Amino acid sequence: MENIFDPAVTEIQIRRLQALRPDSRPEWGKMNVGQMLAHCCVPYEMVYETIHPRPNALVRLLLKAFVKKGVVGEKPYPKNSPTAPAFKITDTRDFQRERDRLIAYLKRTQELGRDHFDGRESLSFGPLTADEWNGLFYKHLDHHLTQFGV
Repeated sequence: MENIFDPAVTEIQIRRLQALRPDSRPEWGKMNVGQMLAHCCVPYEMVYETIHPRPNALVRLLLKAFVKKGVVGEKPYPKNSPTAPAFKITDTRDFQRERDRLIAYLKRTQELGRDHFDGRESLSFGPLTADEWNGLFYKHLDHHLTQFGV
């Protein structure tokens, strides 16, 4: 898996995002491109914003036990995998605004770097290593950019 904290990898992801167009169509799934971009912002919102509530202790325990490995591990996400409620985007989103937001989050994450994230607490999974954060960020974005053919 590529390292999202590496400036060259971040630049490649940004170029992939810039290859998207407002009329880009998914190869699978239900989201349009604006919704997908907003969906890809959610993990960063959970880190940088205070708009998503922390799951209760029981839900966090279940997420750690049954979901964490699939989210942060090396294995790619399968097509049409289930989406957590906080990640479901069903309303209309502005393509350019969402793409700009996502690019800004990518740049911020890369600039803060691995050390900033090593041991940082995830709302859903508790403390994660820098490698786990990388898995969460990189794998999710790569999955959806692939979904839209870029």
